[in-house]
Amino acid sequence: MLPGIARVLPDLTGLDKAFDYAVPADLAGRLQRGDVVRVDLHGRRVRGWVIALDPPDAQPGRSLFPIVRWSSRGPDPTLIELAEWASVRWAAGRLRPFLVTATPPANVTATLPAADAAGEGPSSPAQDVSLTTVRLGPTVDPLPLIEERIRGRAALVIHPSVPASRALSRRLERRGVRVAWWPEQWELAARGVDVVVGTRAAAWARLPVLDAVVLLDEHDEALQEERTPTWHARDVLVERARRSAATCALVSPAPTATAVWLAGGVRPAQGAGDERDTWPVVEVVDRSDEAPWKRSLVSTALITALRDHGRRVMCVINAPGRSRRLACRRCANLQRCTTCGAAVAQADDGTLVCASCATTRPPLCQVCASTALANVRPGVTRLRDELEAAANRPVAAVTAAAADPVGADARVFVGTEAVLHRVGRVDTVAFLDFDAELLAPRYRAAEQAMGLLVRAARHVGGRRGTGRILIQTHLPGHPVIAAVRHADLAGFTRGELERRRELSLPPWTALAALSGAGQEEMAESLGRQAPLGVAVAPGAHRSLVRAPDWSALGTALLSARSAAGRVRIEVDPPR
Repeated sequence: MLPGIARVLPDLTGLDKAFDYAVPADLAGRLQRGDVVRVDLHGRRVRGWVIALDPPDAQPGRSLFPIVRWSSRGPDPTLIELAEWASVRWAAGRLRPFLVTATPPANVTATLPAADAAGEGPSSPAQDVSLTTVRLGPTVDPLPLIEERIRGRAALVIHPSVPASRALSRRLERRGVRVAWWPEQWELAARGVDVVVGTRAAAWARLPVLDAVVLLDEHDEALQEERTPTWHARDVLVERARRSAATCALVSPAPTATAVWLAGGVRPAQGAGDERDTWPVVEVVDRSDEAPWKRSLVSTALITALRDHGRRVMCVINAPGRSRRLACRRCANLQRCTTCGAAVAQADDGTLVCASCATTRPPLCQVCASTALANVRPGVTRLRDELEAAANRPVAAVTAAAADPVGADARVFVGTEAVLHRVGRVDTVAFLDFDAELLAPRYRAAEQAMGLLVRAARHVGGRRGTGRILIQTHLPGHPVIAAVRHADLAGFTRGELERRRELSLPPWTALAALSGAGQEEMAESLGRQAPLGVAVAPGAHRSLVRAPDWSALGTALLSARSAAGRVRIEVDPPR
């Protein structure tokens, strides 16, 4: 009997084609689908994955180059099938990005158990899967909930933060649980343990059995890949759990509308009174009666906190790189999109353009019809000087580009969102210009603003402590602010789902953003397809494509991609 044929996908950027190779006699019988091998390709020796063995469309009579060397075990067949699904879901049209994520960081030569044939496998639309969305207060320890969900099960637990996932792994180990931290312990996870813990990439961990999935901080943006394909760990895990008939819990202090929609509702982990105590006191500074271009961001309430030298204060200000925001000089109204409510920018022709939904309108104030509009654009460096003068103590500036570590002696900090990630416990978190988040030209702006408040709550502690969140805004009645002040996250989610239903936004529809040299040509091609809707957003130099569901969107994008030039496709655009 001949050794057979292996179809190998080379690990080369830009090459999305698999090639057939002969299986050498020494590999016959031990080569598995998903293994990592070395092959010759156009005079180069490259790494690749065996994605099929003896495929039905292979031609056995052909003279084929042999596989040069076997290197390592890799993703098992169930992960290859999951990657095939993901390549359509996120319009990638290729398997390589997902297989790279699923491959061990170092070669694994041991024999590994195969995935449970009774569990993993193609999913059926009618298959019953236990999917639950759980709302857990921001200052509540998630460990008891995790232990409840994974007890007696082979589980996968995902946290978006590397330090938090490591800490969780150590805590579970101390409780006698066999844990593998992924990807460092890739082989141990593939052999089989009680719980595999990791970050976003661990959604692609090789596991012999999967009975339960727990995703923590489901609202966190770090769960979505910023590079294309823009896959989201939540959606990968839900699909994987569906294929494995595993239970899946999406846990968050503020679950996204998509998570609630997928699960058909949300289950609070605490009673209403207990949940309220998990949120800190929120003080709102209403600045709607002040001219935005004249006032200082250092308000009286902020000065009071700064001059209390016993308190550590963190000031968060939206960084450069956001869209311009405009305000009316006559009535001080911030200019917003009349369709979706996001902030608008002014295009070269003078019109006001929403980068979120592409709606345009004349450069007139929507309240008083004045044409006198002013740009509002604060800066971190200037604010540090103002804060130092107001606080009469040093202020450390923290941005994503700043070098570590943050000043150990500093007790007042100002910076972009990076300050929320790089500074520890504080007494006050002040959002100096929260409108920049509330009015960002993104359909997920409200949820992303809520995510910042969740992180701030963890810095200052619950309502029974002395920590405070200070929000300076022109929109004191915004649903995000109201939800946090009254700990009414259920009402916020209901309102967000209804708003998106009215605007035909995800999760009710599927959305993608096109950018790059060929985006206009591709958008024009997609616009001729009946179930799709296409809108051009000139201010952002991109087009938005909408479809009834993700499968239809991915299929349409892949069919139109080959006819266009270089296009960047962001399915469910993160920003």
